[in-house]
Amino acid sequence: MSHGAKGEETVWKEFYRHPHDLAFESERLLAQRRGVSIEEVAGISVDGLPREGREREAVVRVRVNQQFFRAAVLSAYDFRCCVTGLTVPEFLNASHILSWASSPEYRVDPRNGLCLNALHDRAFDRGLMFIGERNEVRFSDELRSMLARESGDRALEWVLSFEGRGISMPRRFRPDPRFLEQHRARCGA
Repeated sequence: MSHGAKGEETVWKEFYRHPHDLAFESERLLAQRRGVSIEEVAGISVDGLPREGREREAVVRVRVNQQFFRAAVLSAYDFRCCVTGLTVPEFLNASHILSWASSPEYRVDPRNGLCLNALHDRAFDRGLMFIGERNEVRFSDELRSMLARESGDRALEWVLSFEGRGISMPRRFRPDPRFLEQHRARCGA
């Protein structure tokens, strides 16, 4: 931060230590400034909640900072899948390396994210795909055996065609190697 002001350095250090707190606060302030609810700013659907005239009890858990995480990860990767290079935003996901459920402290940390297209995201999330030690794409034996059983499945062939290719690294918020290592271990690699 050689060209930044002292205040910028303070904000950056706070974000780096507590990204989830800063993400929530930014969503709250944006909602307040726009005069809307935090759910609206975060893109959280409230359609399933009770309407007037009826009552019911419900426990609703929402990922308030998910939109911040998505924006940070996709922006870092220039809105391009790190495996395929696909640039259609509607097909892109901000994938958690360490799952939301298992790692609350890294839920909105952009270093815990990869920009993946929907198919590779699903494979990654299910432990069928992982990132190797040299940042190359790897697939599980289970997924490769699916292709053997489903010969001629062009979509599956396409997904697996990226085996061994290096992922594109983001301009900032590079994936934390420790997180990738933990994900590999979860995949049995």
